[in-house]
Amino acid sequence: MENDSPEQVLTKDSNKFYFLILCIVALLGSNIYVYVNGKKSDDKIITLTDEKSRMEIEIDRIEAELDRTKNSYLDLSTELKEGQEVARLKITELRTQLKQGKLTQQQLARAQKEIKDLKSFVSTYTANIKKLENKNVSLEIQRDSLQTTVANINERTSILEKENSDLNAKVKVAAALKIANIVVSAVRLRKNGKESEVTRASTAGRIKVRFTIADNALATKTTHDIFMRIIDPNGNLLIADGGSLFTANDDEMQYTYKTTIDFDNTYGKLFSIDWDKTVPFQKGEYAIILYADGYTVGKVTIALR
Repeated sequence: MENDSPEQVLTKDSNKFYFLILCIVALLGSNIYVYVNGKKSDDKIITLTDEKSRMEIEIDRIEAELDRTKNSYLDLSTELKEGQEVARLKITELRTQLKQGKLTQQQLARAQKEIKDLKSFVSTYTANIKKLENKNVSLEIQRDSLQTTVANINERTSILEKENSDLNAKVKVAAALKIANIVVSAVRLRKNGKESEVTRASTAGRIKVRFTIADNALATKTTHDIFMRIIDPNGNLLIADGGSLFTANDDEMQYTYKTTIDFDNTYGKLFSIDWDKTVPFQKGEYAIILYADGYTVGKVTIALR
Protein backbone atom coordinates (compact mmCIF):
# COMPACT_ATOMS: atom_id res chain seq x y z
CA MET A 1 0.00 0.00 0.00
CA GLU A 2 1.37 3.21 -1.05
CA ASN A 3 1.92 5.75 1.70
CA ASP A 4 0.32 9.20 1.14
CA SER A 5 2.35 12.26 1.64
CA PRO A 6 1.43 14.68 4.42
CA GLU A 7 0.01 17.12 1.86
CA GLN A 8 -2.29 14.45 0.38
CA VAL A 9 -3.55 13.45 3.84
CA LEU A 10 -4.36 17.08 4.67
CA THR A 11 -6.24 17.48 1.38
CA LYS A 12 -8.40 14.40 2.03
CA ASP A 13 -9.29 15.53 5.57
CA SER A 14 -10.29 18.95 4.26
CA ASN A 15 -12.67 17.38 1.74
CA LYS A 16 -14.36 15.29 4.47
CA PHE A 17 -14.78 18.38 6.62
CA TYR A 18 -16.48 20.38 3.83
CA PHE A 19 -18.78 17.47 3.01
CA LEU A 20 -19.82 17.25 6.65
CA ILE A 21 -20.52 20.97 6.72
CA LEU A 22 -22.68 20.64 3.61
CA CYS A 23 -24.63 17.79 5.19
CA ILE A 24 -25.25 19.81 8.33
CA VAL A 25 -26.37 22.83 6.30
CA ALA A 26 -28.69 20.65 4.22
CA LEU A 27 -30.18 19.08 7.33
CA LEU A 28 -30.70 22.46 8.96
CA GLY A 29 -32.35 23.74 5.79
CA SER A 30 -34.66 20.75 5.71
CA ASN A 31 -35.61 21.23 9.37
CA ILE A 32 -36.24 24.91 8.84
CA TYR A 33 -38.50 24.14 5.83
CA VAL A 34 -40.45 21.52 7.76
CA TYR A 35 -40.77 23.88 10.75
CA VAL A 36 -41.92 26.80 8.63
CA ASN A 37 -44.46 24.68 6.71
CA GLY A 38 -45.64 23.14 9.95
CA LYS A 39 -46.04 26.60 11.47
CA LYS A 40 -48.06 27.75 8.49
CA SER A 41 -50.24 24.64 8.75
CA ASP A 42 -50.86 25.30 12.45
CA ASP A 43 -51.78 28.90 11.70
CA LYS A 44 -54.15 27.75 8.96
CA ILE A 45 -55.90 25.32 11.30
CA ILE A 46 -56.26 28.03 13.93
CA THR A 47 -57.60 30.46 11.32
CA LEU A 48 -60.14 27.93 10.01
CA THR A 49 -61.30 27.12 13.53
CA ASP A 50 -61.77 30.80 14.36
CA GLU A 51 -63.70 31.38 11.13
CA LYS A 52 -65.99 28.42 11.84
CA SER A 53 -66.70 29.78 15.32
CA ARG A 54 -67.42 33.22 13.90
CA MET A 55 -69.79 31.75 11.31
CA GLU A 56 -71.59 29.66 13.95
CA ILE A 57 -72.14 32.82 16.05
CA GLU A 58 -73.42 34.65 12.95
CA ILE A 59 -75.83 31.79 12.20
CA ASP A 60 -77.08 31.93 15.81
CA ARG A 61 -77.81 35.64 15.41
CA ILE A 62 -79.63 35.09 12.12
CA GLU A 63 -81.78 32.33 13.63
CA ALA A 64 -82.54 34.48 16.69
CA GLU A 65 -83.73 37.28 14.38
CA LEU A 66 -86.01 34.84 12.54
CA ASP A 67 -87.41 33.62 15.88
CA ARG A 68 -88.08 37.21 16.95
CA THR A 69 -90.06 37.98 13.80
CA LYS A 70 -91.89 34.66 14.07
CA ASN A 71 -93.07 35.55 17.58
CA SER A 72 -94.49 38.89 16.45
CA TYR A 73 -97.87 37.14 15.91
CA LEU A 74 -98.34 38.74 12.52
CA ASP A 75 -100.43 37.24 9.77
CA LEU A 76 -97.56 36.76 7.32
CA SER A 77 -98.07 36.62 3.59
CA THR A 78 -97.38 33.35 1.74
CA GLU A 79 -94.20 34.85 0.26
CA LEU A 80 -92.80 35.78 3.68
CA LYS A 81 -93.66 32.36 5.13
CA GLU A 82 -91.92 30.56 2.25
CA GLY A 83 -88.86 32.82 2.61
CA GLN A 84 -88.63 32.01 6.32
CA GLU A 85 -88.81 28.26 5.64
CA VAL A 86 -86.04 28.49 3.01
CA ALA A 87 -83.84 30.46 5.44
CA ARG A 88 -84.26 27.87 8.18
CA LEU A 89 -83.38 25.02 5.80
CA LYS A 90 -80.23 26.88 4.80
CA ILE A 91 -79.33 27.41 8.47
CA THR A 92 -79.69 23.67 9.14
CA GLU A 93 -77.53 22.88 6.11
CA LEU A 94 -74.77 25.31 7.19
CA ARG A 95 -74.76 23.96 10.75
CA THR A 96 -74.33 20.43 9.39
CA GLN A 97 -71.39 21.49 7.22
CA LEU A 98 -69.66 23.29 10.09
CA LYS A 99 -70.14 20.37 12.50
CA GLN A 100 -68.36 18.01 10.08
CA GLY A 101 -65.11 19.83 10.91
CA LYS A 102 -63.59 19.24 7.47
CA LEU A 103 -64.03 22.15 5.14
CA THR A 104 -61.85 22.94 2.20
CA GLN A 105 -60.95 26.54 1.50
CA GLN A 106 -63.48 26.46 -1.35
CA GLN A 107 -66.23 25.06 0.92
CA LEU A 108 -65.42 27.65 3.55
CA ALA A 109 -65.64 30.46 1.01
CA ARG A 110 -68.99 29.11 -0.25
CA ALA A 111 -70.31 28.86 3.33
CA GLN A 112 -69.21 32.45 3.98
CA LYS A 113 -71.05 33.61 0.88
CA GLU A 114 -74.19 31.70 1.86
CA ILE A 115 -74.13 33.27 5.31
CA LYS A 116 -73.71 36.69 3.72
CA ASP A 117 -76.68 36.02 1.42
CA LEU A 118 -78.67 34.72 4.38
CA LYS A 119 -77.93 37.88 6.38
CA SER A 120 -79.06 39.98 3.43
CA PHE A 121 -82.30 38.01 3.18
CA VAL A 122 -83.01 38.23 6.91
CA SER A 123 -82.32 41.96 6.81
CA THR A 124 -84.86 42.41 3.99
CA TYR A 125 -87.26 40.00 5.67
CA THR A 126 -87.06 41.90 8.97
CA ALA A 127 -87.60 45.21 7.18
CA ASN A 128 -90.74 43.80 5.52
CA ILE A 129 -92.00 42.55 8.88
CA LYS A 130 -91.40 46.00 10.36
CA LYS A 131 -93.37 47.61 7.55
CA LEU A 132 -96.17 45.12 8.16
CA GLU A 133 -96.12 45.90 11.89
CA ASN A 134 -96.25 49.64 11.19
CA LYS A 135 -99.10 49.10 8.75
CA ASN A 136 -100.99 47.06 11.34
CA VAL A 137 -100.43 49.77 13.96
CA SER A 138 -101.69 52.36 11.48
CA LEU A 139 -104.73 50.22 10.70
CA GLU A 140 -105.42 49.74 14.42
CA ILE A 141 -105.23 53.50 14.95
CA GLN A 142 -107.59 54.05 12.03
CA ARG A 143 -109.92 51.34 13.37
CA ASP A 144 -109.92 52.85 16.86
CA SER A 145 -110.51 56.29 15.40
CA LEU A 146 -113.34 54.93 13.27
CA GLN A 147 -114.86 53.12 16.23
CA THR A 148 -114.67 56.33 18.25
CA THR A 149 -116.29 58.24 15.40
CA VAL A 150 -119.04 55.62 15.07
CA ALA A 151 -119.59 55.67 18.83
CA ASN A 152 -119.84 59.47 18.74
CA ILE A 153 -122.25 59.30 15.81
CA ASN A 154 -124.35 56.66 17.57
CA GLU A 155 -124.39 58.74 20.72
CA ARG A 156 -125.33 61.85 18.75
CA THR A 157 -127.99 59.86 16.89
CA SER A 158 -129.43 58.63 20.18
CA ILE A 159 -129.48 62.20 21.51
CA LEU A 160 -131.17 63.45 18.33
CA GLU A 161 -133.67 60.60 18.41
CA LYS A 162 -134.54 61.44 22.01
CA GLU A 163 -134.77 65.13 21.20
CA ASN A 164 -136.93 64.32 18.18
CA SER A 165 -139.10 62.01 20.28
CA ASP A 166 -139.46 64.68 22.95
CA LEU A 167 -140.26 67.26 20.29
CA ASN A 168 -142.85 64.98 18.69
CA ALA A 169 -144.42 64.41 22.09
CA LYS A 170 -144.54 68.14 22.70
CA VAL A 171 -146.00 68.75 19.25
CA LYS A 172 -148.57 66.01 19.86
CA VAL A 173 -149.56 67.59 23.16
CA ALA A 174 -149.67 71.02 21.59
CA ALA A 175 -151.77 69.76 18.67
CA ALA A 176 -154.34 68.07 20.91
CA LEU A 177 -157.72 69.76 21.32
CA LYS A 178 -158.19 71.80 24.47
CA ILE A 179 -161.47 72.78 26.08
CA ALA A 180 -161.89 76.53 26.46
CA ASN A 181 -165.15 76.57 28.42
CA ILE A 182 -167.19 73.69 29.82
CA VAL A 183 -170.61 73.72 31.49
CA VAL A 184 -172.59 70.77 32.82
CA SER A 185 -176.20 70.58 33.87
CA ALA A 186 -178.85 67.99 34.75
CA VAL A 187 -182.12 68.21 32.84
CA ARG A 188 -185.57 66.73 33.05
CA LEU A 189 -187.08 65.36 29.88
CA ARG A 190 -190.72 66.31 29.49
CA LYS A 191 -193.31 64.44 27.47
CA ASN A 192 -193.45 67.21 24.89
CA GLY A 193 -189.69 66.80 24.27
CA LYS A 194 -188.68 69.99 26.03
CA GLU A 195 -185.87 70.06 28.57
CA SER A 196 -185.72 71.85 31.90
CA GLU A 197 -182.73 72.13 34.19
CA VAL A 198 -183.03 70.43 37.57
CA THR A 199 -180.86 69.93 40.61
CA ARG A 200 -182.58 66.92 42.15
CA ALA A 201 -181.37 63.42 41.45
CA SER A 202 -184.92 62.09 41.49
CA THR A 203 -186.04 64.30 38.60
CA ALA A 204 -182.85 64.34 36.50
CA GLY A 205 -182.97 62.18 33.40
CA ARG A 206 -180.06 63.49 31.39
CA ILE A 207 -176.63 65.07 31.89
CA LYS A 208 -175.89 67.77 29.39
CA VAL A 209 -172.32 68.91 28.76
CA ARG A 210 -171.62 71.99 26.63
CA PHE A 211 -168.12 73.21 25.72
CA THR A 212 -166.05 75.23 23.30
CA ILE A 213 -162.63 74.35 21.86
CA ALA A 214 -159.73 76.70 22.40
CA ASP A 215 -158.06 78.24 19.36
CA ASN A 216 -155.26 75.91 18.22
CA ALA A 217 -153.44 76.41 14.94
CA LEU A 218 -151.54 73.14 15.43
CA ALA A 219 -154.67 71.01 15.81
CA THR A 220 -155.74 69.13 12.71
CA LYS A 221 -158.89 70.53 11.12
CA THR A 222 -160.82 67.31 10.87
CA THR A 223 -163.09 65.10 12.94
CA HIS A 224 -161.93 64.28 16.47
CA ASP A 225 -163.25 61.63 18.84
CA ILE A 226 -164.40 62.90 22.25
CA PHE A 227 -164.57 60.37 25.08
CA MET A 228 -166.54 61.09 28.26
CA ARG A 229 -166.25 59.36 31.62
CA ILE A 230 -168.83 59.93 34.36
CA ILE A 231 -167.93 58.97 37.91
CA ASP A 232 -170.86 58.62 40.37
CA PRO A 233 -170.80 59.79 44.02
CA ASN A 234 -169.54 56.35 45.10
CA GLY A 235 -166.54 56.55 42.76
CA ASN A 236 -167.93 54.09 40.25
CA LEU A 237 -167.63 54.59 36.51
CA LEU A 238 -170.97 54.72 34.70
CA ILE A 239 -170.45 52.41 31.75
CA ALA A 240 -172.37 52.45 28.52
CA ASP A 241 -171.86 51.20 24.99
CA GLY A 242 -170.74 47.82 26.29
CA GLY A 243 -167.82 49.27 28.27
CA SER A 244 -165.47 49.76 25.33
CA LEU A 245 -161.84 50.83 25.86
CA PHE A 246 -159.78 53.81 24.73
CA THR A 247 -156.27 55.11 25.46
CA ALA A 248 -155.49 58.44 27.07
CA ASN A 249 -152.44 59.70 28.98
CA ASP A 250 -150.73 56.39 28.09
CA ASP A 251 -153.40 54.43 30.01
CA GLU A 252 -156.09 52.15 28.67
CA MET A 253 -159.49 52.75 30.25
CA GLN A 254 -163.21 52.39 29.78
CA TYR A 255 -165.46 55.26 28.83
CA THR A 256 -169.07 56.18 29.50
CA TYR A 257 -169.84 57.79 26.18
CA LYS A 258 -168.14 58.56 22.87
CA THR A 259 -168.97 61.12 20.23
CA THR A 260 -167.27 62.75 17.25
CA ILE A 261 -166.97 66.46 16.54
CA ASP A 262 -165.92 68.35 13.44
CA PHE A 263 -163.12 70.74 14.39
CA ASP A 264 -162.40 73.68 12.06
CA ASN A 265 -160.77 75.98 14.65
CA THR A 266 -163.73 78.36 14.57
CA TYR A 267 -163.55 80.54 17.67
CA GLY A 268 -166.50 80.18 20.07
CA LYS A 269 -168.10 77.24 18.28
CA LEU A 270 -170.30 75.41 20.81
CA PHE A 271 -170.38 71.62 21.12
CA SER A 272 -172.77 69.57 23.20
CA ILE A 273 -172.83 66.03 24.62
CA ASP A 274 -176.08 64.58 26.03
CA TRP A 275 -176.05 61.44 28.11
CA ASP A 276 -179.30 59.85 29.25
CA LYS A 277 -179.23 57.90 32.48
CA THR A 278 -179.16 54.12 32.37
CA VAL A 279 -179.78 53.79 36.11
CA PRO A 280 -181.45 56.28 38.52
CA PHE A 281 -179.18 59.13 39.59
CA GLN A 282 -178.00 59.21 43.20
CA LYS A 283 -177.69 62.14 45.47
CA GLY A 284 -174.17 63.51 45.54
CA GLU A 285 -171.48 64.84 43.30
CA TYR A 286 -170.79 63.50 39.82
CA ALA A 287 -167.48 64.07 38.00
CA ILE A 288 -167.46 64.42 34.22
CA ILE A 289 -164.08 64.11 32.43
CA LEU A 290 -163.53 64.68 28.70
CA TYR A 291 -160.70 63.23 26.61
CA ALA A 292 -159.51 63.97 23.07
CA ASP A 293 -156.47 63.01 20.98
CA GLY A 294 -155.13 60.81 23.80
CA TYR A 295 -155.20 63.45 26.55
CA THR A 296 -157.48 64.80 29.23
CA VAL A 297 -159.00 68.00 27.82
CA GLY A 298 -161.61 69.04 30.39
CA LYS A 299 -163.16 68.22 33.74
CA VAL A 300 -166.31 69.47 35.53
CA THR A 301 -168.53 68.35 38.45
CA ILE A 302 -172.23 68.57 39.20
CA ALA A 303 -173.96 67.98 42.53
CA LEU A 304 -177.47 66.53 42.68
CA ARG A 305 -179.68 66.84 45.76
